[in-house]
Amino acid sequence: MGGKYFEELTVGMEFVHQPSRTVTETDNLLFSALTMNLQPLHLDAEFAAASAHGRILVNSIFTLGFVVGVSVADTTLGTTLGNLGFDKTTFPNPVFIGDTLSARTRVMEKRESRSKPDRGVVIFEHTAINQRGEVVCVCLRGGMMLRKPA
Repeated sequence: MGGKYFEELTVGMEFVHQPSRTVTETDNLLFSALTMNLQPLHLDAEFAAASAHGRILVNSIFTLGFVVGVSVADTTLGTTLGNLGFDKTTFPNPVFIGDTLSARTRVMEKRESRSKPDRGVVIFEHTAINQRGEVVCVCLRGGMMLRKPA
């Protein structure tokens, strides 16, 4: 199991996640369709060509899903009870089809649960970066983490 228990996570701890991922047209198309996002910036090449970006823009929720999903193996795999929330999510640069994304995570805060001694709350900061070194997503995520079994 790759996830870390509450006690194994320390404020300031950083993870660099693998693998990186090149975003394909199929990724963007299927994700947008499955989530019912019919925004033509994500689906219509002619519409997108006339936009400020001049090409199809990858669905930002796909980017958020990547940055959180790729972190699971290193941080929460089998050791979390679930997400408590996503705060201060930003997308400072766009993601385009063909971009290769990588991600890192830093532990920002942690505290023991006030009501349940078998768990604690950890705040993770997830950051996604493209192949040009540009930050494309930053997200603070609260996770309810299990404590190590006795």
